[in-house]
Amino acid sequence: MSKQKVIVVKIGGATLGKHDTTLEDIVCLQKQGKSLVVVHGGANVVTGWLSRLGISTRFVQGERVTDRVTLDVVTAVLAGLVNKELVAAINSLGGQAIGISGVDGTLIQGRIKDQESGYTGTVVKVNTAPLEALLGKGYIPVVSPLSQHSFDRPEDAPQILNVNGDPVAGEIAAALGAEALILLTDVSGVSDQAGKLLPQLSPEAAEALITSGAISGGMIPKVKACLRALASAETTCIIDGRQPHALLQEIEGHHRGTTIKKK
Repeated sequence: MSKQKVIVVKIGGATLGKHDTTLEDIVCLQKQGKSLVVVHGGANVVTGWLSRLGISTRFVQGERVTDRVTLDVVTAVLAGLVNKELVAAINSLGGQAIGISGVDGTLIQGRIKDQESGYTGTVVKVNTAPLEALLGKGYIPVVSPLSQHSFDRPEDAPQILNVNGDPVAGEIAAALGAEALILLTDVSGVSDQAGKLLPQLSPEAAEALITSGAISGGMIPKVKACLRALASAETTCIIDGRQPHALLQEIEGHHRGTTIKKK
């Protein structure tokens, strides 16, 4: 693969179904010659299927607690339904995409996060070879956030772990030395305790907001993903994916959300 810088785009589960222009933007950027990796969520879709099946669910600090039954549903919905619908939509718009999960090619290798989270994993290692192979052939890898249970796996534990898509995107961006990590979500960006949008943050300021509790819930893994990506990525941002052509405008330099980057 050429050493062209990659843009990692995370499509949040909360914006699935409202992302028509995002997919158009992705195809437009690919046709411009940009190298893209797309990581998707799907928490709302998973919760919907769990509800239909009469399975309760709960979250701790924005991440789903995953028992074995929940893991089966997560795997089927994220690696199956959500992933393939996104790939089909990109392809139908004239793009070239291939859907994979973090398990394929041992792309994402992880361990259980903690006892309380069940089979929710944390990323230990990213194997970039599958992404590099696809990018080198001109495809957009569309990644569902599952992990191979590669580290500290008890004998009776499943070989797949559920991983929040935000840290997956952050780890991929860091491993690839991405040009940018862009997280599309259903809010305008990071806000202070008064609810005012913060257009720019340093890593130190972002960490302070987490410590103070101004950043909470599902925004915590998003900001932490940005901080992780900055280990080698040039810039990161969190933007409102519900806005028309938000992704394209961000790439073109029209910043509307929160940019987190080193000074």
